[in-house]
Formats: sequence, structure tokens, C-alpha cells
Amino acid sequence: MADSFATATTTTTSVFLSQRVLFHHKFTGHDSRRRQLVFLRGNPVIPTRNVQTRKNLKVTRALSTTETYKTPTVDDPKRIPRDWNYRVDPLVWPSHPNKADDSTLHNPLLRQQRLGSGWLGVILEWEGVVIEDDSKLEQQAWLILSDEQGKPTPPTFLLNRIQGMKSEQAISEILCWSRDPSTLRRLADCKEEIHRNLQGGFYRFRHGSKDFITSLSKHDIPIAIASTRPRRVIEEAVKFIGADGYFDVIVAAEDVHRGKPDPEMFMFAAQHLGIIPDRCIVFGNSNSTVEAAHDCRMKCVAVASKHPVYELGAANRVVRRLSELCVVDLKNLAAIESPELLPEVEMEEEDDDPVKSIKTDDYFW
Repeated sequence: MADSFATATTTTTSVFLSQRVLFHHKFTGHDSRRRQLVFLRGNPVIPTRNVQTRKNLKVTRALSTTETYKTPTVDDPKRIPRDWNYRVDPLVWPSHPNKADDSTLHNPLLRQQRLGSGWLGVILEWEGVVIEDDSKLEQQAWLILSDEQGKPTPPTFLLNRIQGMKSEQAISEILCWSRDPSTLRRLADCKEEIHRNLQGGFYRFRHGSKDFITSLSKHDIPIAIASTRPRRVIEEAVKFIGADGYFDVIVAAEDVHRGKPDPEMFMFAAQHLGIIPDRCIVFGNSNSTVEAAHDCRMKCVAVASKHPVYELGAANRVVRRLSELCVVDLKNLAAIESPELLPEVEMEEEDDDPVKSIKTDDYFW
């Protein structure tokens, strides 16, 4: 190893490890005879080490020759090369931004609005909640269809059971008239045409529904319509009652495969609204709606339009008309935590006690 240093006031020291130069460091001082040798043992912060010189033993601090590694910042262009062209899995990063990650939430007023009424979705059933519904017309349409097609007349309890179902589902699973897809579609179209003729193309708001929907729109709460009617029938009715622009999403019979009590219709509406199911509130007028809403962890408000109030007790709240509610009621209802679904505990079957034989010992003494 070299035993001579420069005689200038600035002395250059080389650090070697196994005959390999690691780095050079410059020391400033007036003693040109100073000899400083530092060995690096893997850890950049190494303890002090004694170095033997001709006259005396001097201690050299290793910290003076240690370079501090600086972590590059996010804005540093040298951190990630710009010419990288790697594929990112679409499942890792969502395609649409999350509402909770919006930068405008730094404003406390916007945060209060977004996490209050802005992070809330309302799903309304079309018939019986938004507009007036006559269940007798629905049953009469099924009876006329059975007479025209030569099918057996459905009893009353079956007509009550198929309310709210999709027409194809009711024909194939409940009425058992056919299972052929083309026949199901033909019968469903005939039934909807009969119901439309009986309806006469006249629709009107239920009492208090228009004011409630207007209040939701003023607070920027997204609204979805869910119905098992064809889309053209719903769009025609929306234009007739003058409710254009109030509804953000319309879920019709063409969008789902099954109707109530299956929760598919409500889950489809929540996905298009961009709201998680726990923050969605479903408004319906039957127990099948309550069952479907609770199956997908949504809150449900039952409107007692064709059933008495005591029959809708399974809902989170029961009202006679929508004007009884306000936005604060919806916020408090959405803040309620949904109960955790626990697996049903199976009862263990207890084995019957084995039959004990009774013997009589006849001993005569």
C-alpha cells in the first residue's frame, strides 16, 4: 500500500479493501505528515479505528469519510427511467377514480358534502313508489294472456307470487307454461302489450313522490330507477310525467336476468351509480323488495301503498308516502352499520340412547 501522501495542505486518502479502491476523500489540515487509513467493512457507518504511524497513534473518525446516501424523491426524474415501457395489470389499479381519493376533499365543506349526502345512493322502484300502481291490472293481464294462448288459468296465490318478477322468469319457473327462450320472449311481449293497453298510457306521480325526488336532486344525490318493465315503457312514462333529468340510471327488464326477490337488479343499479351497497337505500312497496335489498346489504324503506304497515316490519323504516322523509333521515339511515352475515350453525343430531334390555333373574332360594 502506498506510504506517501501529497505535501500540500489538502491530503488525499484512498480507501482500499482487498486491493480495490472504494472511494477517495479529501482532508483539509496543516499537517502534511498526517497519515489516515480507513477500512470499510460492509457497513457505511463504521466504528473508529486506530492507525499506527511513525511517532504516535492517532484516532481517525470514519464518519468523516462516510458518504450519506440520499434517497431520490418522487419528483426526481432519475428515480424511474422515462423510457420504461412495462405493462400494468388492469386489476391492480382501478380504471375509474375512487370518490374518497378526490383531492377536493381537502376542503372541509366539500368533504362534509361528499361524505354526507354526496356519498349516498337512492334506488327507487318505479311502480308503487314513484308512480301510482294498480296491482289488479297486472293480474288481469296475466288472465287475458292465459285465455288468448290457451294456457291454464293461474290461481290467485300464484298471481300474488309472481308480482315483481320478470315476465320470462314467471312464465318458466312459476306458471310453467314453457321453457323455450323464443316462446318465453313472445309470451312476455304479449303480456306487456296487454298491460300497456289496459294502462292506457296514463301515468301520474304518487302523492309526495315528486317533492321528494326534487329534494334529492337539489342535494346532488344520485337516483336510480329499478323495474322489470321494458325500457321503452319506462322511458315513455318518464317523459309523460315530466321527470326528464331527475334519474341518473334506469334499470329495466333488458338489463337483468332475474327479478325480485333476487338482488341482481339492485346490485346492477348500485354499480352504475358508483356507490357501494352499504351506502345505498332501496325504496319499495313489498316484502320481496325488502328481502332483495337486505340480501345485498342495502338499507330498505318500505312504502305502504298496497300492503298495511304491520306487514312491512322487516324494512329499516316504513312510511306511507315519500314526503315524510328528508335528506337528514337518509343520511342517518345510511350511517347504520349493516349486520355481519354469520354462517348458520348446524344443530348436532343427538344419538338416541341405546335400548337397554331388561332381564329378570329368577332365583329361588
